[in-house]
Amino acid sequence: MESESRIMREITPLSERDCFYIADRHKAAFDYPIHCHHEYELNFTEHAIGAHRIVGDSEETVGDYDLVLIASSNLEHVWEQGECRRGDIREITIQFDADLLPDTLLQKNQFDSIRCMFERAQCGLCFSLPSIMKVYSKLDNLAHHRTGFHAVLDLFDILYELSVSDDARQLSSSAFARIEIHSESKRVDKVERYIAQHYGEELRLEDMAEMVGMTPVAFSRFFRQRSGRTLSDYIADIRIGSAARMLVDSNDTIAEICYDCGFNTLSNFNRLFRRKKGCSPSEFRENYQKKKIFI
Repeated sequence: MESESRIMREITPLSERDCFYIADRHKAAFDYPIHCHHEYELNFTEHAIGAHRIVGDSEETVGDYDLVLIASSNLEHVWEQGECRRGDIREITIQFDADLLPDTLLQKNQFDSIRCMFERAQCGLCFSLPSIMKVYSKLDNLAHHRTGFHAVLDLFDILYELSVSDDARQLSSSAFARIEIHSESKRVDKVERYIAQHYGEELRLEDMAEMVGMTPVAFSRFFRQRSGRTLSDYIADIRIGSAARMLVDSNDTIAEICYDCGFNTLSNFNRLFRRKKGCSPSEFRENYQKKKIFI
């Protein structure tokens, strides 16, 4: 059953005649509700240590500097006050349409790193402090010189510098963000597609190994080498991410969601959910409902 409440969809100030919109705010508190919007967004905060950042089913406490790229029209996000007690918060928000860099350009070799970054940013990408420092002065300059041809080139420069950083971290689970992540390995990709379609059913290692013509032991080793995770951990992440999405989008009971997502017992579901998300399923649902705007 669908929930009666929905996340607020923001209508951004970006006009059809502009390449991007930028806002440079100095404020004492975060007060905007959880939301999503069609445009891609690069959001930077400074002096906001202790604030809470929510992107999809990821919730973290930010440090003194935070930079996140979101490249999805349906990924909920918000920055909340949390334990932040600073009165001099700075927030730079850059929003731009997906077609600012069209596919015909992103498929060129010179833009390959940006294309890969946008794909990963469908789940939200958080950048490390060294990466933030590389683009800090460029963000500051762009905030002061936000119009004109060279401002667009400066934005492209920022995106490129971030795209070649090797420590960007994905935030939301792909299952919650409803994003298909494709592996470069055809065998791993085939199994991941199967898991995405059948995570609510019993998944046997032997069956998946047979799908790709390998023994169970060899496939387990192969999957971990190619994906960086064990097969059981990957399946658990898909099931927990899907459960988190159902907790937000439906009024189904926790027990119903538990079994719909392939868990055999409610106790195992609750234990694994708390380990992955830091709270119980009921607490996760309650926290999200508090942030929703009824529309």
